[in-house]
This record gives sequence, C-alpha cells and structure tokens, in this order.
Amino acid sequence: MSVVEQVKIVTKEQLKNDIFKFTIQSEKMSNEALPGQFLEIRVNSDIEPFLRRPISIHKINKEKNELEFIFQVKGKGTEILANKEVNDKISIIGPLGKGNFQFENYKNISIIGGGIGIFPLYELARQASQNANITTYLGFRNKDFVVLEDEFSKVSNQLVITTDDGSYQKSGFAINYLKADCEKQKPDCIYACGPLPMLKAVRDFANEMNIPAQVSLEERMGCGIGICLGCAVKDKHAEGYKHVCKDGPVFDVNDVEF
Repeated sequence: MSVVEQVKIVTKEQLKNDIFKFTIQSEKMSNEALPGQFLEIRVNSDIEPFLRRPISIHKINKEKNELEFIFQVKGKGTEILANKEVNDKISIIGPLGKGNFQFENYKNISIIGGGIGIFPLYELARQASQNANITTYLGFRNKDFVVLEDEFSKVSNQLVITTDDGSYQKSGFAINYLKADCEKQKPDCIYACGPLPMLKAVRDFANEMNIPAQVSLEERMGCGIGICLGCAVKDKHAEGYKHVCKDGPVFDVNDVEF
C-alpha cells in the first residue's frame, strides 16, 4: 500500500551532467516496493510547479529501509529536485503502480533498455538474478550517455552495451543484438523499458518469436493515482482504457495499445 511521507535524502550522486541518483530513507516504502513501481515526488512546497514528478524506483534496499531513484533534468521540476541536498526532506507518494515486473517463474530472461529507460530495469535484474540467467541489453545515443555499466554487469550473466553511433562498445541498436541472440536461444521472457519505437520493436519481435514480453511504459502523469486520466492507454481486450499510473506501469505487451 502506498503512503505519503516526508522522507530524508540520504545520498546524492551526479552520474552525468544532467543525471542524478538519490537515495531516500523510508521503512514503509522500501518494505512495500516491487520492481517496476514508481514514486510521485513533490519537488518543493511552492505552488509552482504544482504537479508531482513521477520517477521510477531504481533500487530497493529493505535492510537499510532505503530506495534509490534516478532522473534526468528535463524541466523546471526536475531542475529544482536536482538542487536538493543530502539531509533535505521531500514529500513522496509511493510506491505506486500495481503493474510490476513478473519474473519468478522464468529461468532465462532477456532485459532491454534504452536511454533513461534503463533505470527501472536494474531492480528487476538484481532480484531476478538470484534464480535466473540474465542477459541485459542497454542502448545509448553515444558514449557520453552511458551510465550504470558496472551496476548492471554485476547482476547480469551477459551485458551488451550499444551506442547509436558506435562510439562505445557495440554499434547500432540494442534490439538488433537481442534479436541475434534470440535466434540462437530463445529466452523465457523479455522485459523492456525505453523509447516508444524500441518498445514497439520488442513487441513485434516477441510476438513473431512467440516469446512472452513485459514492458514498462512511460507516459505523462498528472496525479499518479488514476484520477486525472492523463496517462490512458487503450485496452486491447475490452472497451475502454487502462492507466499507466494505476494499472501499470508494467504491462504484458499484448494487453494495451502503444
């Protein structure tokens, strides 16, 4: 069950010029959190910006009662958040989303992420690696955008990093290397988060190869709890819509239109 809480920032790390990793402390949130869920963060106490910012959970540490989240500065709200310091307190609603990654029944899984979409995939890889073989594919625009290589290498049996321009490690799109490896050995399930074209490519390939797949969708959210209806996606099995914040953010690739 999600809670609203004033939480303390325990650590702050600048991963790249505009990418920050925060650790916050909350026994309630850390005990409830699942891979794939997210937080709604109020960046300050002023009226502007009015809406909270939805940010995915990156890592769960139940022993220390801590959660980590990573974000990229993209506007006024995230810029304000990036200027917070250790020991500051921020208001968070979380953990949110009932759609989280389901991995317990799989022994051989493939994880693919693009850009900032890799952040919510780490906790999935970390937990699933305790009982499964993990192959992870991370795609970035160029070498200047590569982050979390060491973290993912520790929880993956195989890590493939690609850059669009070939400036670091393998050249091209991560989906191409996933496809090549799946031709040799099909995984039990594919998990993805990233740009919409990548998610569509994963969906089409997974269906073509008859491989189950789950995707974490990124939509603009106003409230984060299903009231504003701003993150609606069409339900493929019934008339009407599902909502990324309330029903997701993780869905089976064949449950919603995207």
